[in-house]
Amino acid sequence: MAGGVGSRFWPASTEEKPKQFLDILGVGKSLIRLTYERFVKLVPAERILVVTNEKYKTLTQEHIPELPEKNILCEPSRNNTGPCVAYSALRILSENPDAVFVTAPSDHVILKEEIFLEKIRSAFAFAESENAIVTLGIKPSRPDTGYGYIEVNESNIASTHIEPLKVKSFKEKPSLDLAEEYLAAGNYFWNGGIFIWKAADLIQSFKLNAPDIIKILSQDVHCFNTDQEQSYINRVYPDTPKISVDYAILEKAENVYTIPADIGWSDLGTWNSLHAYLDKDAAGTVNLGDNTFLIDTDQSIIKSSDDKIVVIKGLKDYIVIDEENALLIYPKSEEQEIKNIVKNING
Repeated sequence: MAGGVGSRFWPASTEEKPKQFLDILGVGKSLIRLTYERFVKLVPAERILVVTNEKYKTLTQEHIPELPEKNILCEPSRNNTGPCVAYSALRILSENPDAVFVTAPSDHVILKEEIFLEKIRSAFAFAESENAIVTLGIKPSRPDTGYGYIEVNESNIASTHIEPLKVKSFKEKPSLDLAEEYLAAGNYFWNGGIFIWKAADLIQSFKLNAPDIIKILSQDVHCFNTDQEQSYINRVYPDTPKISVDYAILEKAENVYTIPADIGWSDLGTWNSLHAYLDKDAAGTVNLGDNTFLIDTDQSIIKSSDDKIVVIKGLKDYIVIDEENALLIYPKSEEQEIKNIVKNING
């Protein structure tokens, strides 16, 4: 899934070039490229689909030139992950009625890739043999308020556990006190947004739990995987409800399981999460500019152009992002406001 704008990463992530196409980590590769290279170890390029907004098709081709053009599914509108996943399932089902597939965001970091692939293979096997939706449950390392949580009945599950556990409930992003309770309980996992399912079973789940989406997209299933697919999707897709797959399917379905996973995961959804992920100086600050000079600046993240001299003194717990056309200076504790601010700026 690669159609988002990444507005919480503004001003680095923009409408024209969102964060999945950026080298956020400074490793010479974009996040979507790293995601492709991770999954191509599992399946060949011709069995990898990228679902993105139509305006990012060319960017996707630039970052993953190995991908067949027909494998870039272009959404004519942003209707959240529910319709995105349903479209993918219908397309995959048209090619292989027995297919099992994994759905994953294009902008996450996974450090322990071999363990990740082992977990995905186990999930594939389970989803193939059972009528089940499988998630990877990320073992929480801290009481984070920025993630949704998955609750299971068992407590203190080892992150090396391979067998899927029945999901009891999904929890919305909690308060800090509640997140601390989840961490102490031992039977909660972060919802990393990585799902494994059989295409046919998922379509049935949509029919049961979110029938409007599948009814709209299934008006003419013969168009999928043909030359008429894009024009058909352009016509019907904008009519689908704007809803996440979590609300549409996962929170309603009774056949959801999770596999605990310690895979070095981060969703890199915000500047705070990037600050937590990257190496810091002695004062706990991440400095992403070669010509940035910091004095008494603690627990902050600073990003600036290498050709500009930047001097900062006396900041604590701040985000400072200096891009060519925009400058952001914002308290880390209030970064969840950035998304709405960008919305207001763009009108």
